[in-house]
Amino acid sequence: MREKNKQNCFFNTSRQLALPFTYKPRFISSDFINSPSNFAARTWLGISKTTYNVPDWPDRRLAIWGDSGTGKTHLLQIWAEREQALYIPASALQQTSSVYWSEKLQNKEIKAIVIDDADLVTDFHSLLHILNMIKELRIVTVLGGRSPPARWEVELPDLASRLRSIIAIKIEQPEEELLRLLFLRLVADRQLVIPTSIMDIIQLRLPRTAFAVRQFIERLDEITLVEQGGMTRNLVMKILDELSIL
Repeated sequence: MREKNKQNCFFNTSRQLALPFTYKPRFISSDFINSPSNFAARTWLGISKTTYNVPDWPDRRLAIWGDSGTGKTHLLQIWAEREQALYIPASALQQTSSVYWSEKLQNKEIKAIVIDDADLVTDFHSLLHILNMIKELRIVTVLGGRSPPARWEVELPDLASRLRSIIAIKIEQPEEELLRLLFLRLVADRQLVIPTSIMDIIQLRLPRTAFAVRQFIERLDEITLVEQGGMTRNLVMKILDELSIL
């Protein structure tokens, strides 16, 4: 009950003016919320260390995995900035030839690399080529995905073998307190203010997963911006119904 009162107190004002700007999430260190659910990933990545040590992961490779919305990309970008690593999202990897990345990796200044959403890569030959080259150059590597690499559906036996050898650390679903903080942060970032009566509906209906929270806030912001009719119970119920989470 105390948690519920804290939420209601936070949102007990009217709707703010919405501006038609595309929301872009911030992936900065100070915005990341440490919790037991991401403790293992932070520990393996050495996020809390004040000095740099070459990771003792087998072949200097590590995979961080977990469901959508659990903070993988945020954590990987923090690590990439800290280690001055080359950060490559899967979309960029697929839009550019393996020759380009081979030349890029030859740069002696690159000591670490992150391939985020690596489980979405469909050009298996390019991924295998890059992993082989990374190993040859002894570049520290972190892969991000929604499942452990050993479970990725790949068509190349050599690639499957290499993926199975990578240590995979899971980011668990966030705890209730972390979900509450995530909800408040997303609402504040988008300048949404939710009346108490509507918060009661959300608390009752919204599933306790990071993905559901992110999807709900994104849709709520989109619809209230377009309709400009204020936030109502029917509107919230409509969004919950659209997301099939009633």
